Amino acid sequence: MVVGDKKATISFSDGSEPVVLPILVGTAGPDVIDIRNLYRATGKFTYDPGFLSTASCQSNITYIDGDRGILLYRGYPIEQLAINCDFLEVCFLLQNGELPTATQKAEFEKLVKSYSIVHESMAQFMNGYPRNAHPMAVLTGLIGGMAAFYPDSLDVNSEEQHELSLLRLIAKMPTLIAMIHTYSRGRPFMFPRSDLSYTGNFLRMMFGTPLSEFQEKKILTRALDRIFILHADHEQNASTSTVRLCGSSGTSPYAAVASGIACLWGPAHGGANQACLEMLEKIHAEGGVKRVGEFMQKVKDKDSGIRLMGFGHRVYKNFDPRAKIMQETCRQVLAELGLENDPLFKLALALEKIALEDTYFVDRKLYPNVDFYSGITLKALGVPKEMFTCIFALARTIGWISQWKEMITDTEYKIGRPRQSFVGSIKRDVPSLKTR
Repeated sequence: MVVGDKKATISFSDGSEPVVLPILVGTAGPDVIDIRNLYRATGKFTYDPGFLSTASCQSNITYIDGDRGILLYRGYPIEQLAINCDFLEVCFLLQNGELPTATQKAEFEKLVKSYSIVHESMAQFMNGYPRNAHPMAVLTGLIGGMAAFYPDSLDVNSEEQHELSLLRLIAKMPTLIAMIHTYSRGRPFMFPRSDLSYTGNFLRMMFGTPLSEFQEKKILTRALDRIFILHADHEQNASTSTVRLCGSSGTSPYAAVASGIACLWGPAHGGANQACLEMLEKIHAEGGVKRVGEFMQKVKDKDSGIRLMGFGHRVYKNFDPRAKIMQETCRQVLAELGLENDPLFKLALALEKIALEDTYFVDRKLYPNVDFYSGITLKALGVPKEMFTCIFALARTIGWISQWKEMITDTEYKIGRPRQSFVGSIKRDVPSLKTR
């Protein structure tokens, strides 16, 4: 950001002197009032629960224009990346700022594959968890535990170790998630292979068995790859902000990413596609498409307690640019698997039709978001609902680690320390035990 000619003057009704603050101008998006000297000049803090109007950092990674439905990774529209690139190309882009050349892409893929095996003790570590443990609980522990198994990449001041931790996280995340899945099913783990793509390898590790040769279906691999791309980064959301805040203390990147996974586990963040799928399953169980109109009427009734999942977005005030791509991807997967008449997909289309035509939803700009169709797609691919958020974490890892690296190398970086408006008791003396 650069300091523009514009200034912000803040006046006070309590007689305090006005304060003039600089306005920082980015390459896109709202200008930012620089309040770093506000407390020093006035003794006052700002109050912004949820940080809805606060820019916590400067970043050149991801840009969102929620009013216009725009999502850019390093300047490239998400629609173009999802169609023209694979996930590892997007990983390279987010980490390095530019798309790879053909040579760079081949070298990067080879490097990632070389780090895909996990330490044998980590596999044994899995046996300490109950087989019915929630996958996100296990994943949080395993990623945090990577710092114990890979102590040669913990120096946050070493650029070489930054790259090493990045490679390990991207490469080992699919292996660990597949290991969690097969362990929960009591199935043998399938080790990664060097002749398969990143996403093809993940599907084989998730669903392959030693008894038969894995038959990769390119349409399914491409669909999952596209899901990864659509979820790779999303600016300063809750889990990314958590990674940055945790990492600002100088802790290891593994601990920082583990904190992001823990935040993502929250149902208001990473669990949206599972919640959407469960909503569709409930409607289906209660009568299917013929009950959609009745369901949507209940959604409009504030006293019904019924919520419409998969519509609207905290940031996108018109439409989610990822949703259309996800809908088409869902169609391709269902067609490939012979599930064109999937009842949940028909339900989704019926709900979408009403939401796009009914003035109640149109006026509130409740358009389908990326979660609306991703749950159906993942279910069709064979991913159980409890693993959905792990898939999200796999995709978002590159965003987290790229944001972490940007923060840790920022010359203005400081340990995060939000302030508060204290509303508790003022100083009081402790009475003796007898008088309490």
